Amino acid sequence: MRILVAGANGMLGRDVCQAARRAGHEALPHDLPELDIVDGEAVRELLRREAPRAIVNCAAWTDVDGAESHVQEAYAANAAGAGNLARGAAELEMALVHVSTDYVFDGQPPRDATGAERAYLERDPTGPRSVYGASKLAGELEVLAASARHTVARTAWLFGVGGKNFVDTMLALAGERPEVSVVDDQIGCPTWTGHLAPALVGLLERSVSGLAHLAGAGRVSWHGFAREIFHQAESPCRARAVSSAEFPRPAPRPGWSALESERQDVIPLPPWQDGLAAYLAARDGMIRP
Repeated sequence: MRILVAGANGMLGRDVCQAARRAGHEALPHDLPELDIVDGEAVRELLRREAPRAIVNCAAWTDVDGAESHVQEAYAANAAGAGNLARGAAELEMALVHVSTDYVFDGQPPRDATGAERAYLERDPTGPRSVYGASKLAGELEVLAASARHTVARTAWLFGVGGKNFVDTMLALAGERPEVSVVDDQIGCPTWTGHLAPALVGLLERSVSGLAHLAGAGRVSWHGFAREIFHQAESPCRARAVSSAEFPRPAPRPGWSALESERQDVIPLPPWQDGLAAYLAARDGMIRP
């Protein structure tokens, strides 16, 4: 299968290209400047020229805080750009997997029949609190409206080789100080791109369409994540729990954004702790990323 990867120079895009090739597919990597998804006509011309069978869209405005002051740019990439790819793919009868985010939710945990907190499922109502989240939700709607064959894959808290991420930040700080302060009132699902990328390719292989949640199994706070990073990396650095109020940011973050899928045709990712272990091994050159 010829798979065009938009945003191929990014952390996830690079892993999607590798995963596609390892699965026996032909990966067609594209990114700025040759592919600007905001330019609808350029998108259609590229798709006609490359003639892929399917597309994975990893291109996006990912600066969560920056989106608050660059609203037009965030919507151009995350909403209009996603729509351009989706409509271009639909016109040429290509399937598209579009990567979205847990930030489309409002951060209030849903409850199960017993009243216990549960992860967000595909059927739960959205309610983004930030410009970034709102722009990504608008992109979801564009993609799903363009074709019944298309897929929106929501994921969360990405980390991987070749991109700025929380794990690297924590390890860098651990080399400078004995203790770091990390918020403990934001709960989510850390996701290794090395697990997510082949899962996205798998959605295309199995012709899964519609809305799907794909994130590292389990849930943890950023503080708990940092503690596990230091534990697995055998670092003596300590993680001190603090509240989000102590670290104000331009864009509000959802306090709860754990994701799970209720679909039988979506294969769950491994536990986030396994993803962290694999990432640390890849980071140190012990395994192939």
